[in-house]
Amino acid sequence: MLSDVMEDYLKAIYELQRGHGAPVGTSKVAGYLDVTSPTVTSMMEKLADRGLIVREKYKGVELTDEGQTVAIEIIRHHRLLEAFLVDHLDYEWTDVHAEADVLEHHISEEFEARIAERMGDPRVDPHGDPIPGETLEPPAEDDTAPLSAFEVGDRVVVARVRDRDEDELTYLSDAGIVPGRTLELVEKAPIGMVTVVHEDGRQGLPEGVAETIRARPVDGGADDEPRTEHEDDAGRPAEVSGRE
Repeated sequence: MLSDVMEDYLKAIYELQRGHGAPVGTSKVAGYLDVTSPTVTSMMEKLADRGLIVREKYKGVELTDEGQTVAIEIIRHHRLLEAFLVDHLDYEWTDVHAEADVLEHHISEEFEARIAERMGDPRVDPHGDPIPGETLEPPAEDDTAPLSAFEVGDRVVVARVRDRDEDELTYLSDAGIVPGRTLELVEKAPIGMVTVVHEDGRQGLPEGVAETIRARPVDGGADDEPRTEHEDDAGRPAEVSGRE
């Protein structure tokens, strides 16, 4: 049986592989988990001994098929839990990440199946991240790009936002920048600010934050924008709208 910490490492490696490719360097894992490089090295030895990762000297690590399956299962637990906490227990979308981080390691497969069925097997969590299916296949690559990669005049729909920083989520929520919202990029300042407008106003974003927001171009009008299971008619997460 794997410890919670081992599962956290596998999840971190998976996310880093998806974002940056493999192999994943020790320093990247250390930064992602906010631990020291020697601590990461020690854990990598344990995971390699269990056949969950392959280590490449001076390059980094890569998940084996078994390690990837474990990581995807934990991610499925996490994102289902986030959706359940928001939809059925009235949590704010800004608060659920830490709660799901704790619970993801301890739910049974029966509980996972029941909450998925209760919610109609949702495709995305409240932050727009895809929820892996019960077969634990990796989610398909999508057509999104960082908001910071678009040009002035582009109209885009927010697909997902990073969920690991509660303060950042609160900032984006207050600014109305949530999954499903249509934005127009109106300025990219040399001081590192990206300015967008949406139906509720104008908002400047630090470029570092804009880089974490994934969006896709709008081909038609606002009526063409997609919605997630967690959005109201205004395109805002259900837990954001109508609550103070």
